[in-house]
Order: sequence, then structure tokens, then C-alpha cells
Amino acid sequence: MVKKLPKVDVVVVGVGWGGGIIASELTKKGLKVVGLERGAERHTEDYYMVHDELRYALRYELFQDLSKETVTFRNNEKIRALPMRQYGSFLMGDGLGGAGVHWNGQTFRFLPYDFEIRSQTVDRYGKNKIPKEMTIQDWGITYDELEPYMDKFEKMAGISGEENPLGGKRSDKYPTGPMKHSPQMDMFEKAAKKLNYHPYTAPSANLSEAYKNPDGIERAACQYCAFCERFGCEYGAKADPVVTVIPVAQKTGNFELRTHSNVRRILHKGGKATGVRYIDTTTDEEIEQPADIVVLTAYVFNNTRLLLLSGIGTPYDSSTGTGVIGKNYAYQVSQGGATGFFKNKKFNNFAGAGALGMEFDDFNGDNFDHSDLKFIHGAGIRLYQSGERPIQNNNIPRGTPTWGKEFKQNSIKYANRTLKIAAQGACMPHQHHFLDLDPTYKDNYGDPLLRMTFDFENQERELAKFMAQKCTEVMKEMGADHIDTMQELGPYNITTYQSTHNTGGVIMGDDSGTSAVNNYSQMWDMDNLFVVGASSFPHNSGFNPTGTLGGLAYRAAEGILKYHKSGGQLA
Repeated sequence: MVKKLPKVDVVVVGVGWGGGIIASELTKKGLKVVGLERGAERHTEDYYMVHDELRYALRYELFQDLSKETVTFRNNEKIRALPMRQYGSFLMGDGLGGAGVHWNGQTFRFLPYDFEIRSQTVDRYGKNKIPKEMTIQDWGITYDELEPYMDKFEKMAGISGEENPLGGKRSDKYPTGPMKHSPQMDMFEKAAKKLNYHPYTAPSANLSEAYKNPDGIERAACQYCAFCERFGCEYGAKADPVVTVIPVAQKTGNFELRTHSNVRRILHKGGKATGVRYIDTTTDEEIEQPADIVVLTAYVFNNTRLLLLSGIGTPYDSSTGTGVIGKNYAYQVSQGGATGFFKNKKFNNFAGAGALGMEFDDFNGDNFDHSDLKFIHGAGIRLYQSGERPIQNNNIPRGTPTWGKEFKQNSIKYANRTLKIAAQGACMPHQHHFLDLDPTYKDNYGDPLLRMTFDFENQERELAKFMAQKCTEVMKEMGADHIDTMQELGPYNITTYQSTHNTGGVIMGDDSGTSAVNNYSQMWDMDNLFVVGASSFPHNSGFNPTGTLGGLAYRAAEGILKYHKSGGQLA
């Protein structure tokens, strides 16, 4: 029998960055908010003994249990999708703070071009520049409109950085200064400038100095321990929801956090969301939580899946290109780059921080002429020193045997004589890339798993080859004795880690026929249901998504407050 609880103002599904921001902003204004998190509660002290590469980086301590729920995958509709049984391409978080706990902290803003990508591409190159099957669209919001919210996110998180000379205009500087430079970062900066590019210190959620944010949260500076990605931060120096926004919500007395609460359905009647139904995974009790407003703030896949399971919105149909739920799934092109081997230089590659690095965006967005190129958009070109831990890293020149005497000699020789320049490229949506419910495989509650249909296209292959050559030019200028360059981008492979930068499925726009939510993240089909996260991105940029996601979350919080006061579709 389902247990029904008293109604609250707002129920939030998933308490990571999106859910934490929503809870913080709404509770400060007096709304009663329940946050449902299917994983366990976490605190900074849980990470005091976290420097265990085997446990966290390779055995995935902080991630979703794939034996209970996973996604299925296929490259195209002609083949059967199979479940992802072990982690590879991306890492889905689990527990309080979500993926915001185990991220590296790289906190960029998307470019002005991103938000008006279709109109700006057509204006500059004509309609024929966009392939028929490429389903890019403007976001229904401009960079200038979103900029104050991204600034608010950066001030909350204490982002350390310096201005991107080729980025959008800023209303204010970063709240803390850039991180320290290592010798390899200085080498990259010098080489990039000699080639007439515009390098800058990457924006970092790893604090460069002690910081007190506008909510009164104080945090210590980064220790450069190199245990960021796949790890929680025991110092609280890396901004995550657990040490920033969630404590603010809890302090108001208006926020109730319920962990081990796995939401299975959004309840609705007469075109309105009425609450959610979830399982208390500690007791298997089924519980109904009524609410005036429902906010989905789970991961990309879970936001999309919950809407499909709940029968909300029109499922996307790839054969006709109609429908919106599941549309425009995109990933990121993170495989193009160059690895340099140095015979007479040694580096302390074991040290660093998740967002310690340099980047230039001369080939990102539409910052360069694409007239004679077979792709649009581009990539940020970067060198990061995030720390090379011993199990996962063994850099040897291409052509070295993978066993035996020469393998061992080169493994030792180049252990601290290798640098990598990477191109993190944008990914454009295509009509045949989408998310839907798998007709065969189910989770441990009997609900269909989410199915992903995706592959790299000629757009991504051409982009990757172009960027690999640009990376090689910089590496040559840095003086590498031997350089291995990516030759060709192969088919998308879900077993190889690339990035946890999945986007789309519940996309944003200004037309209910081609998008699921408006620019306040409010559902067109259900005005008291908001869906917040990278699921709303109509395409993926050449940047990490969190800074843009954070801005959209703050804007959504503003929209929810407006809706709570006046109701209706927000303009």
C-alpha cells in the first residue's frame, strides 16, 4: 500500500548541483522544499581517507550501481541495444551532491554563439552549411540574458580564474584569482602565444585562495593533491553542492532532505503535476509526496527517463523528427589531441588539481572561419595538470610493444616526461541520435531502462582531425622530441572513458513544437513542472557544462518563485 504524505510547496528530485541550487534559493524565500535523493547522505569528513585510486577511480565507489539500473546502448537503430554492464565512457553519480561531488571543477561558460547557434551559423555561412540531419536550434535565451545567472553561480562556488579573451562579455571578474602555474602550463602558454593564440588560466572550482561566498559559506584553498575527478574533496576546497548550497538550504529550516529515496513516477492529473511516487530503498516502502510544484534536477538520463515513464510530453520519433522527450542527445568529442614525449625534461605530473590548466579558444565556437571546413563549431585546446595517478597512467610512445623489455624501459623512462594537449570538442545533435525507453531490458523494479542511440558523425570526425593538428602544432612549439597525434576518430565506443558531459533529452527553446522546456526550464506541457540540468542543452559545446548548467539552475529558481507567486507559463 502506498503511503501518502502531507503536501509541500516544492518537491525536488535529485540533490546535486541543480537540486541544491533550487533548494537553496527557494527555501531562502520561505518555501517548504523536500529534496529526494536516491543515494546516501554525504559530508566532507566522508573523504578524509579518500586517496585510494583503486577504490574510487577504478571500482567506482561514488557512482550509480549498474547491477540495479543502467542504460542500454546502440550506435544506430539497425542493431539491438545492450546494457552497459561496467563503467567506461561516462560516470553517473549517486548520492548527495550527485556528479557534483566527483567532478574535476572545470567551470566554463558556453560562448554567445552557442545560445544562437542556428541563426548565427545561417547568417554567416547560409543554410547549406547545416546538414539536413543536423538538428541544431537556438536555445530561446541569449548569452547576455543568462550572464547574470552564470556570474551568480561563479560567486557562490568561488570560481578561480582569469577572463577568457575570446569569451562572452563579463559583468564582473571571477571572485578569486587564477590558480598557480606549473612549469608545463607556462610552456603551453608561451608556445600558444608564439603561435598568436590567446591562452588563459582555466576557470576552476578548486579554490586558489580561502573564500567566503555571498551566502556566508567559508572554504579553504586547494592543496593541489591531484585527487579531484572521481573523488570527493576532504578539504572542501573543490566546490560541490554538499559544501555550498545544500547547507544554506538546511540552515533555513525549510528544507527536508530524504536520502535513499528513488523516484519512479511523476504524478499528474488534468495537465498539472501533483507530486511524485518513490521507493524508500532502505525499507522498500512506496511513498507518495504531493507538491504544488515538482522540479526534476536529476542527471540527464534520469530526467528524460522519468518523463517517459510518467507519460509527460511527447516522446521523440526519430523517423519523423517530431516529438521532444528524448530529442537531441549529444555527447562531446574529447579524443582529438597530441601527446608529447620529452627526453631531457622531467615534470611532476603526479601533482595537480582537477581544474589546474591552460586553454585557448581560437578554434572554439565560431571564433574562426568555417567556410572551407566540413564541420561547424569547434573545441577548446587545453593542457591540464590534474594529476596522473599510477594505476591509470602509463604513457609510452606509439609503436612501443605492449609487453616485454622495451615496454618496461619506456614505461619508466617516460613516466614523468610526457605532456598531453587535448581538444575538447562540441557535439552536434542529429535526427537519429536520441534517448527512449528500452523495449527489452528493465531495472530491478521492473521499469524499462533508458536506451541511448548515438554515434560520431562526419561532423565530429572532421572536427577531431582538424583539432589534432592544431594540438600537434602547439606541442611542437613546446619542444617535444616525439609526438603521437590522434589519426582518426573511430565509432563511438561506450566502453572507453571520454567525459561525463552528456546533454539533451529535455531540451530548451522558444517553441513547444521543437523543445520541452522554456528558458526558465519550465515544461511547456505542464506549467508546474520544471526540469533543470544539462538535459535542457539543445547541443553540447566545446566546454565543460557545469558553469552553464549552474546559470540555468539559478534562472530556473527565479522562474519557480515567479510561478509560485502568479502561476501560468513564464514569458
